[in-house]
Amino acid sequence: MIPSTPKGAGLNVVFAGKTDIGRQRDLNEDAFLILPQYRMMAVADGLGGHRSGRVASQLAVTTLHDFFVVTVRPDATWPFPYDDRLSDEENYLCTGIRLANRRIFDRSLKTLVDFGMGTTCVAGMFSSDLSQFAVAHVGDSRCSRFRRGALESMTRDHSLVSDAIHVAPWMTQEEIGQLPKNVITRALGIREEVQVDVRKSEVQPGDVYLLCSDGLTGQISSAEIRDAIIGAKLDGSKERLESCVDELVDRANASGGGDNVTVTLAHVT
Repeated sequence: MIPSTPKGAGLNVVFAGKTDIGRQRDLNEDAFLILPQYRMMAVADGLGGHRSGRVASQLAVTTLHDFFVVTVRPDATWPFPYDDRLSDEENYLCTGIRLANRRIFDRSLKTLVDFGMGTTCVAGMFSSDLSQFAVAHVGDSRCSRFRRGALESMTRDHSLVSDAIHVAPWMTQEEIGQLPKNVITRALGIREEVQVDVRKSEVQPGDVYLLCSDGLTGQISSAEIRDAIIGAKLDGSKERLESCVDELVDRANASGGGDNVTVTLAHVT
């Protein structure tokens, strides 16, 4: 785990994260990153149906790390142009993910064993005063916000099921149930360029932001995730947040542990 506590104008934020192989996989293809000094965290889930998913997820988080540590302060969004429609944080996340996509794509062309590899990625970042939270994502790794007892999704999966519901909301549950559930429609490394969805929202004291792979959301319900956060009785301490991460991972494994599971949390007080 990697917890830490940046501070803004009257607000603090504590981070914690964990990745686990689960109970039915031989390899952990998930990866996560927490950079407290940049108030950001990220989760990547290598695509199990593709070669070198583990390599792809690791490339995603190491590229994000290198981008923030080397580039963000001196040159913002190099080599991509700054988008004036987005906040600084949205620009940073979008650029970092696009760089990761390019790096994974280029690597996949070098050797046959890596050809076709890919990964999902979701990343979140607080503004310097902790008043705003930006999230960017590609794939079906998710970001949710827990606020005053309610859990709200901040991302929409880039999957066949999610896209179908979005385009054709009149579909019946029976029709939706006939669609394959594990088909991703967008991922890093599959093409030279990738479209990144971004969103920002205002932060309130008490907010908990969750980034996770589908090893969590595929095993336990939103209600169970909410109950675990409520039961953790978070008080702004690192220990309570770490315990909450452990509880979420344990619940996923207790429900079958059919996939790798990765969870990062940020608690604002």
